[in-house]
Amino acid sequence: MLIPYHHYLLFAAVLFVTGIFGTIVRRNLIGILMSIELILNAVNINLVVFSRTTSLAPETGQVFAIFVIALAAAAAAVGLALVIALFRVRKTILADEITTLKW
Repeated sequence: MLIPYHHYLLFAAVLFVTGIFGTIVRRNLIGILMSIELILNAVNINLVVFSRTTSLAPETGQVFAIFVIALAAAAAAVGLALVIALFRVRKTILADEITTLKW
């Protein structure tokens, strides 16, 4: 039994809204990075679904999704390195307490 495409799109929309909500509401930088990952996962789901429905070559959405996953992994590594460096200097990872870019 095949699941209709609008179910995938609804799931991706819920995932996207959850990521946006988490990015806006969270104070912890790690939580903000995780919410951004949720947003990117929602984009990946949309890429694959739209590629399967509209493209002549359904693999294109999967290829773009792999590129997005690689980009997200690199961004997570850089973001985590920045959070660790910030914690070493400021002793906090709360976004509200970081007021300047100068250390």
